[in-house]
Amino acid sequence: MVDVTAKPPMAREAVAEAFIDLQAETLGLIRDNGLKKGDVLAVARVAGIQAAKQTQMLIPLCHQIALSKVAVEFQMEERGIRITTVAKTIAQTGVEMEALTAASLAALTIYDMCKAVDKTMRIVSVRLLSKTKSEI
Repeated sequence: MVDVTAKPPMAREAVAEAFIDLQAETLGLIRDNGLKKGDVLAVARVAGIQAAKQTQMLIPLCHQIALSKVAVEFQMEERGIRITTVAKTIAQTGVEMEALTAASLAALTIYDMCKAVDKTMRIVSVRLLSKTKSEI
């Protein structure tokens, strides 16, 4: 791990997104809560939050960070679902890995919950949208 001891704590925020391409029928089942495994978006939201909190356990050289906020939001689009995540902290290092991990795991959870009904779905992107830091 990189030594961040000398760095001052700062307010930090990162925003990430993932997109999962789904068939129209699958989007309808998600919207109508018609899948056997349950409420896809509620489960994916919890999975994303849990993933952000466990990032230091999943990525070997990632610092352990006390998160002050993790949010996972979904936007249903014509071709799929856009997942946007926000992670916030006051720390000596950034929080972008937590936001990216949350987006990734939320997408993977949607994939897992829909794989029985949609054989063509694809996670087509995971990316960092922004990261900011400011003095506290």
